[in-house]
Amino acid sequence: MQERTPHVVVVMGVAGTGKTTIGPLLADRLGVPYAEGDDFHPAENIAKMSSGTPLTDDDRWPWLDAIGAWAHGRAGLGGVVSSSALKRSYRDRLRAVAPDVVFVHLTGDRKLIEDRMSHRQGHFMPTALLDSQFATLQPLGADEAGVGVDVAGSPDDIADRAVKALSRLG
Repeated sequence: MQERTPHVVVVMGVAGTGKTTIGPLLADRLGVPYAEGDDFHPAENIAKMSSGTPLTDDDRWPWLDAIGAWAHGRAGLGGVVSSSALKRSYRDRLRAVAPDVVFVHLTGDRKLIEDRMSHRQGHFMPTALLDSQFATLQPLGADEAGVGVDVAGSPDDIADRAVKALSRLG
């Protein structure tokens, strides 16, 4: 059974938490389109990350603006998009363009996340950048619309928990 949501949901978290896996599952359950956040990166950002160089905030602003524009275009229609959105300032930037977005923060044990990252095929984010991701992470504040969802278990389990947690947001 698909649920309809007016929300545009940003699936966030450090690399390896499953944003690209959980995002489409969540979108399917909610009956809305999914957009892969990595597709919004300019080529220069992908080259930097592929070489193991963390992005600067200046690198991220155009990427976040592009995601925000997509989310704004889905306002009232619903959608799911992935974005690490690790810092409060990044989420504020997204909300500046799409004020009604809600966040699903995929959280989990660092060892589990690193193990999952090491088994991914064809992804540009090396496990070496995981430390910088955790160092940068600012969890959702109490005043931010969103929910935390643990990434233990199967992708279906995680997506089901996300739907249930989002339903409590109203």
